[in-house]
Amino acid sequence: MKPIFYLLLFSLSSSSLTVEDVALKAERKLNSIQSIQANFQQYYYPSSDSTPLKEKGEFYFKKPDLMKWEYKDPEEKIFLYKEGVFLSYFPEDKELFQSSLSKEMYESEILSLLSGKKRLTDNYSIEFSPFPSENQKSWKLKLTPKEENEYNYILLEINEKTWLIQKAIFFDWAGSKSEFHFSQIKSNIRFPQNVFELKLPSDVEIIKDEFYQKNEYPQ
Repeated sequence: MKPIFYLLLFSLSSSSLTVEDVALKAERKLNSIQSIQANFQQYYYPSSDSTPLKEKGEFYFKKPDLMKWEYKDPEEKIFLYKEGVFLSYFPEDKELFQSSLSKEMYESEILSLLSGKKRLTDNYSIEFSPFPSENQKSWKLKLTPKEENEYNYILLEINEKTWLIQKAIFFDWAGSKSEFHFSQIKSNIRFPQNVFELKLPSDVEIIKDEFYQKNEYPQ
């Protein structure tokens, strides 16, 4: 009977949380994290086509300013931010695009949410939104930006146990949709020094371009 009692107690306490409670708990958790590693799947649905572009790989982040998106399928590519430099590496083409980029510029909406940089209650109007999902034990929120933003609204799926974001869906004003699904999430881990290094072949072409990241950085 004891396990059933505790399960019931947890259920009652969870259901009593308001949307503000959930947002604040998630916010505190994200702010406390110093590093994140996760597998991700990214889906992009253009407004003109119902067939999504599907990509997957691994994500690494360490405060204050180390970030890497390592895409492994269908095309290998790496987006790396380190010490004020943004690198876009395409092994198949043997091309490396290099841009000087301030910390403020490299932080896209998804990274700002994952790192806890953006306070949910300050930047968004928040409500519960029970969108379809295979994950039952999660909180589902709809975030509407309070100020002008490239996105109409954002859906977040937050794990009930870890309070980490396991899914984020972005709806822009043009009718396109981007989804990020995270799994095997690890937080506050120590990365090997080489995680944020690039191993480049001797014949790679380095192209310095200040505008390339605007079209290629994960949004």
